[in-house]
Amino acid sequence: MKKTILFSAVFLCSLIFAQKKAPVVGGDRDVHGCIGSAGYTYSQLRNDCIKTFSQKIKLKEVNSDQSYASMTAVIFTKNMKKAEIFIPDGMAKSIILDKEGKENIWKSGTHIKDSYVLIPYKKGYQIKKNDVVIYQ
Repeated sequence: MKKTILFSAVFLCSLIFAQKKAPVVGGDRDVHGCIGSAGYTYSQLRNDCIKTFSQKIKLKEVNSDQSYASMTAVIFTKNMKKAEIFIPDGMAKSIILDKEGKENIWKSGTHIKDSYVLIPYKKGYQIKKNDVVIYQ
């Protein structure tokens, strides 16, 4: 009888510890349901989860102090009035830029502390943060 109780206790404990340590696939969903470990990020403009590295417009970091350079993506609305850049700034994972006038210049609003500008550059684009080019 004692062996049965001891075996049952050990078995139950092993089940409890196994459940606590076992990783849950897709368990890293953000508030929008995007799975970060699968490469998904939430897009405010598309209102959906996207893979930034699969987007058409990708820009490389300029003057990185690390041993690697990061990449960012740019997404436009169909009418080209808004652009979304995927640069973490505080709590935001992306920043929405609005087109100014008829020129192809998109700027961040005053709701964020830094000023971001997206402008055409050669055959692509540049992103400036506080008048310093950070991606192109």
